[in-house]
Amino acid sequence: MYKIFVLVLACIVQLGLYSCGDVDTSGNEKPMPPLPVGVLAVKSVNMHLSTETIAQTEGAKAIEIRPRVGGIVLKRYYHEGMPVTAGEPLFLIDPEPFQKALDEVKAAFLEQSIRVIKARDEKIRQEKLIVENFVSKKSYDNTVTDLMLTEASLRALKARVKQAQLDLSYTTVRAPISGITGRSQISEGALVAANSSVLTTLTQVSPIWVRFSFSDNELARFNGRLNENNIDEVILILPNGEEYDGRGHINFAASEIDPLIGTQQLRATFDNPNQQLMPGQFVRVRVISKKTDSVFVLPQVAVLTSDLGRFVYVVDDKNVVTIRPITVGEWFGKDWIILDGLQNGDRVVVNNLIRLGPGMTVAPELLEASEVLSLKH
Repeated sequence: MYKIFVLVLACIVQLGLYSCGDVDTSGNEKPMPPLPVGVLAVKSVNMHLSTETIAQTEGAKAIEIRPRVGGIVLKRYYHEGMPVTAGEPLFLIDPEPFQKALDEVKAAFLEQSIRVIKARDEKIRQEKLIVENFVSKKSYDNTVTDLMLTEASLRALKARVKQAQLDLSYTTVRAPISGITGRSQISEGALVAANSSVLTTLTQVSPIWVRFSFSDNELARFNGRLNENNIDEVILILPNGEEYDGRGHINFAASEIDPLIGTQQLRATFDNPNQQLMPGQFVRVRVISKKTDSVFVLPQVAVLTSDLGRFVYVVDDKNVVTIRPITVGEWFGKDWIILDGLQNGDRVVVNNLIRLGPGMTVAPELLEASEVLSLKH
């Protein structure tokens, strides 16, 4: 395939040269001077392996707000879609029935407390009388039993008081976490049921999570499964192409390949203090591995594409142009990372590429990497 690729390009170039060559009055072609080209002598560098993929953001926590007690909703405190802090009130359920229940159980608790005091006094009195044999042992035992029963009832009422106080506090529905509120599912005056009615939703967006996945082929570059131990950092690329300021780290890596889609599912977490990221956004992530590899870095202008794949023009020691198929990785800034196809010292052509063809003799000019930035095809 490579030989056919080179042969086809060579024929096209030779035909072009034949049709465009200068001809003198005798009908003979004038020899064309070598085409001046800029070349870059490549040298391998050790870089951390990286790859990019599409990802989607999601709230670190997304919960439904449900009331712990039922009743009539009297008031909504928050503005829909606005951030709230943990503990901030969201709704008020009519507290009157719960206040009444608390007052009743407090009264019962007070009444039982008096009974306990009376039973204790009776026990003390019975203790003195039994010493002098003024009362029977059975009477004394009955007194002790009555005290124990009244104290047990008092403890039960004390628990009921605590429950009534909790129920009253639950009439103010508070945010369990800090996050962004959703649309209210009920309006003032609606009747809600305990633990079942959904009042609204709350999404934690700082930190925020980003879900993505890699295929078997992509994982092979990293020697298999990715996890928090072999990934150096995760870079998030916004929809406008800019890199997000914060760096993320892996907080979940699936232990197996999803058999339905053939990918490993991963998730990274990013700090989002200014709420620049919103749940549901489609972004890109660049995963940088701790593993390094020997690669080449070429400016984008030097890498060409054909039906047979990507290639570059290389000038040999006789200044003849040859085609070199290459395997590219990800972008590194404005450059391509070349994984295969080049060797140290290769002179890669970086300008006049449109006029080049395999087999042409050129006049190469060695350039520095900084000089290539302003070049165009």
